[in-house]
Amino acid sequence: MTATTTLPPRPATVANERNIRRYRRRRMITAALRHLGLIALAALMIYPLVWLIVSSFKPNADIFRDLSIFTTNLTTENYPHAWNAQKYPFGHYLMNSMIISGAAIVGNLVSCSLAAYAFARLRFRGRNLMFAAMLMSIMLPFHVVLVPQFLIFKQLDWLNTFLPLIVPKFLAADAFFVFLMVQFIRALPKEIFEAARIDGAGHPRMYAFITLPLMVPALATTAIFTFIWTWSDFFGPLIYLRTPEVFTAAIALKGFLDSQESSNYGAMFAMSIVSLIPLFIIFLVGQRYLVKGFATTGIK
Repeated sequence: MTATTTLPPRPATVANERNIRRYRRRRMITAALRHLGLIALAALMIYPLVWLIVSSFKPNADIFRDLSIFTTNLTTENYPHAWNAQKYPFGHYLMNSMIISGAAIVGNLVSCSLAAYAFARLRFRGRNLMFAAMLMSIMLPFHVVLVPQFLIFKQLDWLNTFLPLIVPKFLAADAFFVFLMVQFIRALPKEIFEAARIDGAGHPRMYAFITLPLMVPALATTAIFTFIWTWSDFFGPLIYLRTPEVFTAAIALKGFLDSQESSNYGAMFAMSIVSLIPLFIIFLVGQRYLVKGFATTGIK
């Protein structure tokens, strides 16, 4: 019977194990520091929202006297007071914003999808030139066309109505969404459309029964962004809406500020939180469609 002898570990093997342990330790420290940095950055970014929420429960005199978010002097009086502080209940202004945002979503989904299908699937003279002009309009500042648009809407007697904020959405005026949908439609397999054409389907049927069902992520992305931008829009309603009856929530929030008398910041903060709730719900519900829409269109 022969005895087995254990050889001592080679110096190179011991050194390799030490390097591996040192590398793993360094990676753990780096990951911990990275996560701590991200947490600190997230806390810094979310602090204004937390301060807004806490300030909406503070008495008006304590909002700027005590800037800390850790306070016990809280009250809910700002919310019922702010809801009925203006000529109409704040729900009236929320409904106006909802009407404009809903109509804008419908307009962008219909008009932008039709324009995108035309650019992606139809062959007509001047298509590339028109598509380039549409892309150039994305880089055109809104203020450049502000005065001509205002004069047109004034001649049409559309001032102090929702029409200047809704009708352009039905004319594929948001070139960004047209470009988004064009990229999505071009990524769809051409064999599907060729098979539909062999079966006798024309462009209306291919648009309605093939393109629209397949581009749900792009449509959801368009709907989410349209709602967020329209709901938060302050400049457009400020120009075209004149009377409190048609004010949106963004314009109504300005009513709590007064340059001559005292401003009711507590009420404004309270209604700001109420105005943020629909945005939070829409983004929370449509987040997965939003990510999928950008991923499938190849836009970074």
